[in-house]
Amino acid sequence: MIVTQEYLEVETEALTLVKNIMESKIGIDYCLAKVTLKEDTVAQQKIQAFNKAKSAFEAIEAYGKYAPDYKELNREVRRLKREMDTDESVYRYRLLETDLQTILDEISLTLAKAVSDTIKVPAGNPFFTTGKSGCGSGGSCGCG
Repeated sequence: MIVTQEYLEVETEALTLVKNIMESKIGIDYCLAKVTLKEDTVAQQKIQAFNKAKSAFEAIEAYGKYAPDYKELNREVRRLKREMDTDESVYRYRLLETDLQTILDEISLTLAKAVSDTIKVPAGNPFFTTGKSGCGSGGSCGCG
């Protein structure tokens, strides 16, 4: 790719957009929640316990009900996930992460539509309905 003045201007504008997002209330709140979660030892212990149980379950999951302790491990993973998800630091972080992702999805959609209505925009949120993405959405494949 040949770097042109126009390319540099677009890159500068993109970096400005990123800076503005990160300096916005949602950007600042997200960063603070991320740091808070990282420093919360109780939340980190819950995350580690969940990840350990999940790995143990994934090792036997392919065998289904025939694996020893399948039901018990499955219940334990679900219990630890619920415990992790209800932790205040984890909950706040995920809530702000979803809010920030929604903003990024909207920006992506706006940029894509400025170029063409047929550009597919994958959204990080499966419930993000303002964009067209994939088969069945009425995009360029024509199947919707």
